[in-house]
Amino acid sequence: MTTTLTERAQSFGHLFVERVAKTPNGEAYRYLSGDQWKSLSWAQTKDRVFQIAAGLVDLGVQPGQRVAIAATTRIEWILSDLATLCAGAATTTVYPSTAASDVGYILGNSESAVVFAEDEKQAEKVRASELPSLLAIVLFDGTAPQDGSGSSVPTLTLDELMARGNDRLAAEPDVVDKRLADTHPEDLATLIYTSGTTGRPKGVCLAHANWTYEGSAVAALDILRPDDVQYLWLPMSHVLGKVLSAVQFELGFTTAVDGDLSKIVDNLAVVKPTFMGGPPRTFEKVHTKVTLTARGHGGLKAKIFDWGIGVGIQASRVRQQRKPLPRLLAAQLAIADRLVLRTIRERLGGRIRFFVSGSAALSRDVAEWFDACGMTILEGYGLTESSAAAAVNLPHDTRIGTVGPALPGSELKIADDGEILLRGGGVMRGYHDNPTATAAVLSEDGWLHTGDIGELVDGYLRVTDRKKDLIKTSGGKYVAPQKLEVIFMAVCPYASQIVVHGDGRKFVSALITLDPELIVQWGGEHGLAGRTAAELAAEPAVKSMIGEHVEALNARLERWETVKKFVILPRDLSVEDGDLTPSMKVRRKVVERKHMAELDSLYVD
Repeated sequence: MTTTLTERAQSFGHLFVERVAKTPNGEAYRYLSGDQWKSLSWAQTKDRVFQIAAGLVDLGVQPGQRVAIAATTRIEWILSDLATLCAGAATTTVYPSTAASDVGYILGNSESAVVFAEDEKQAEKVRASELPSLLAIVLFDGTAPQDGSGSSVPTLTLDELMARGNDRLAAEPDVVDKRLADTHPEDLATLIYTSGTTGRPKGVCLAHANWTYEGSAVAALDILRPDDVQYLWLPMSHVLGKVLSAVQFELGFTTAVDGDLSKIVDNLAVVKPTFMGGPPRTFEKVHTKVTLTARGHGGLKAKIFDWGIGVGIQASRVRQQRKPLPRLLAAQLAIADRLVLRTIRERLGGRIRFFVSGSAALSRDVAEWFDACGMTILEGYGLTESSAAAAVNLPHDTRIGTVGPALPGSELKIADDGEILLRGGGVMRGYHDNPTATAAVLSEDGWLHTGDIGELVDGYLRVTDRKKDLIKTSGGKYVAPQKLEVIFMAVCPYASQIVVHGDGRKFVSALITLDPELIVQWGGEHGLAGRTAAELAAEPAVKSMIGEHVEALNARLERWETVKKFVILPRDLSVEDGDLTPSMKVRRKVVERKHMAELDSLYVD
């Protein structure tokens, strides 16, 4: 294990090229072209990557310069990122949902020289700002506008860039190899701007050594194999997607790529992957959809479904205690598996060995449900500032409610005030051009102050909340809003978001939004057909139903934590309205300020 962590590739590009050399004919990627899945071998992937890389060199991109990507997850994202790194440059990631003003700030602050844009919509955001460092925009979809769009920055298609790269390679065959040879472990590889729940986003500087460490550390856990098939839909703008690429290069497994969130369940049935990563909301939605569909049948089918899941959860809890299953429970589990659990697994492709969850807290209810079905979720922990993975549960020793032990080569400790501190190969090199912010979170001896509160139990980390989000009521009691929010999202299928409030107040309250699709479905089943989600939010019957779920939440809380009153908002939170970050985290202070009148009304005697 130590050898794996110390003898690492010189750069992320070297890691990729070494993988190609080991298994040139192996399947690297599957991707959708129209409605057909196509494959790329490792050798074919390298050909495309080097063409794009040579094209970037031909455009004038210099070693160490930044190249931005503003697109959803797709094969072109991965190829362009690899090409950027093989050209000796660094990738700036931009969420496609990012507002034009923030796009301008990120591209300007990073001094990005080229932007890969998904389409004209993304390109227009780029053109809306003065960006003196910008050499060109490259489109994944569509054609370059003929009129120049009033911009002095040239726009070309990816095919046109690859053609330039081909010409450059014909004239200078080793142009990319030279750039690779001059790329070193401490060179900048990725610049990821934090979501900015408060203030302007900060650019997190991640070196090549960060990614090669992550790949080798996860590979050293021995939980993934060369014959695995990954389903990758995660935003590549986020660190977790990039970590999974690093592990792929270490081990050589196949990755199926499609960023369309609406097709995840359908694609799982077709691709039949062995593992997939995602945030908790993905697993909550699968849990909700399967449960509501099964119970919607009513009668005997619904009773068998509930019985089968109940047996599975009993078995999961026995396994959590590291005890053998009693003979009767084992027999019941075999029947439950045949009648219920196997059907759920087959709906998700039938080959899942485990899921990986990160970026936010996972509900115990949801974790137990998936474990009951035979698809364990390995909950992990990390930040953008730690190149994502810092800790993860292990398939042979999964402890629900924790995020696992630290990765090999990383250390965790708890500060006196409960804050989680992290040190290891994944920790960032600092915030871009922001030494003050860097010094505030990164100590001279390498400890990263995560801003999270937690505890270590037998080496396994349990995260309880964000340090800055802890609520102190006027009665002096501390409340961790994340705890309440995670439980509520698991018990209430009709909610889309909950924001717990109560700092300095005499009791805890909440703002709740409804899942537009599921609440309309509920309305149709309860005599309220034809009403919109906004209209249903004002219906007394809906408030009563949501109130029942709030009571179910309260039954699992200490008295001072319970939600005494709540408001149902008429529309969901969104990135466009500034309620959510591009990575879908709630901007808690923004939402509270926006709805302070409604919150104040809850505290009027």
